[in-house]
Amino acid sequence: MGAKPLSSLPPDAAGTILDSIADGVFTVDGDWHITSFNRAAEEITGVPRHEALGRRCCDVFRASICENECALRQTLETDRPAVNKVLYILTGDGERVPISVSTAALRDARGRIVGGVETFRDLRQFAALRAELHGDYRFADIISRNAKMRRLFDILPAVAESESTVLVEGESGTGKELVAQAIHQLSPRREKPMIVVNCGALPDTLLESELFGHVPGAFTDARRARQGRFAQAHGGTLFLDEIGDVSPALQVRLLRVLQEHTFQPLGSDEIQTSDVRVIAATNKRLAELVRAGRFRQDLYYRINVVRLVLPPLRERKEDIPLLVEHFIERFNRQRHKQIVGVSQEVMRRLVSYDFPGNVRELENLVEHAFVLCPGDRIELEHLPEEMLRETPPAEPPPQDVPRADDALQKAEAQAILEALRRHGGHRARTASALGMHPTTLWRKMQRLGITPPLRDGRSRTAGVLIGDDAAPVQ
Repeated sequence: MGAKPLSSLPPDAAGTILDSIADGVFTVDGDWHITSFNRAAEEITGVPRHEALGRRCCDVFRASICENECALRQTLETDRPAVNKVLYILTGDGERVPISVSTAALRDARGRIVGGVETFRDLRQFAALRAELHGDYRFADIISRNAKMRRLFDILPAVAESESTVLVEGESGTGKELVAQAIHQLSPRREKPMIVVNCGALPDTLLESELFGHVPGAFTDARRARQGRFAQAHGGTLFLDEIGDVSPALQVRLLRVLQEHTFQPLGSDEIQTSDVRVIAATNKRLAELVRAGRFRQDLYYRINVVRLVLPPLRERKEDIPLLVEHFIERFNRQRHKQIVGVSQEVMRRLVSYDFPGNVRELENLVEHAFVLCPGDRIELEHLPEEMLRETPPAEPPPQDVPRADDALQKAEAQAILEALRRHGGHRARTASALGMHPTTLWRKMQRLGITPPLRDGRSRTAGVLIGDDAAPVQ
């Protein structure tokens, strides 16, 4: 015997069923007045049922899409249901609450649309988890939980307060300019400009003019005087990117301005004073260039007062879930989309990929997926084809993660599992690599349902089983 449809049940029974549902549910008539409002809707919105009934839904929810992009209105106009659309509502107390909504049309016996129904889920717990994951993992615009990066975070304020020249080394795409911006924004020079010059993008003659300026007639086509970047950055910061590409001849002029704090524009006899804090960056190892005779040793020592080295993304894979979420949030704002995350298969692919282009490549990959993704979750088919060809499918995790029931928890669990593999199951070392206390790691493993390894960093006799292999304790 089939179950009766909800509409055929007595009103009290229908209300009891709706009140037993954990998600908020409300219905509207053809004039957008609320005709039913369950208990979960009361709890999520903070609006009592008797106050909601009879009012227009936009007056009750005051949602971020009510004015122009109402999901229920679009459903009734197009006859297409919405599924898990993420937005914000304002509660009766004025709290901004993230929710996901699904909508459908209500029809009478003849199939005519007479209203609509919307279910919505409270995402505050998801937001709290995201905040917990981010925790102290952000410094200015840099996001990382990697232990090396967090040590960098610890010293950046002191570096910024000093007037010392800084050398930032790291592969292309690791975020050297972000570090320079953070140093500038934390420094006493923050009210003055930060000027960026890519030393590898210009030939010598143009780069010299770019840095120091020129007077009319200094070279062919120099019809007007031009202020150089050192002058434009006066009182502020000059960021010299790819300084390893500067020719030996121009290195001499850079050394002079760093030592004497003076310079001359091209074609001019006038000596100008330079009040500039210099931050240099390179994707090369300057010490090796010095040994090869391609970079002046005296200039190297002049810019290498404080040296910061950024690890490549392949050495900080625990950051991939955080970075993916960060880029998804940014592109959602820029492109007015509501993508909630990536599938578990996508995250496995990302974690197993070495990212030769580092964080910049990951950002471009997420943007590529945004263009191709029509729904609310990025799947494998939305990734670039060349990545799918070059990346072998990742091995499945050594155990299931039964309580990781949303994408963010699964991503966090995957990052922890990957870190455990890299460190042979050693919990203390894994916690250090993830930038957290071992006790915090233990709690996260318990919450995510990750089976604890036999080795916890204290025992020197046990082994840990990762996959099918037992790794001996070192």
